[in-house]
Amino acid sequence: MAKTSDAVEILKRKTGIDPETDPEMLQISDGLRVAQMIYDARTEAGLTQQELANAVGTSQSVISQLESAEYTGHSLSMLQRIAKALNRRVVVHLAPLNQPPLYQATKPA
Repeated sequence: MAKTSDAVEILKRKTGIDPETDPEMLQISDGLRVAQMIYDARTEAGLTQQELANAVGTSQSVISQLESAEYTGHSLSMLQRIAKALNRRVVVHLAPLNQPPLYQATKPA
């Protein structure tokens, strides 16, 4: 099976449950979506993990951890630092549990 960094695909592979439709998995998958968003924004900007780490003022290993599908300790302040380094902004939205996620991970063509 090909390696993937897509958070939704990782959940499907590990659990056999589609996090796009399972209510309990929707909550769990939010942290994974954050990791995917960081990865997608960094690669879209053409930066390595080390380059982003330098721009944020942290280490490459911290960026790697933040992009990990298993990591769940994302902080708003770190997300804001990353967003600023990538010329983006963080948007927080409280949505009903039955509403689909605002962010869908990009899928390779």
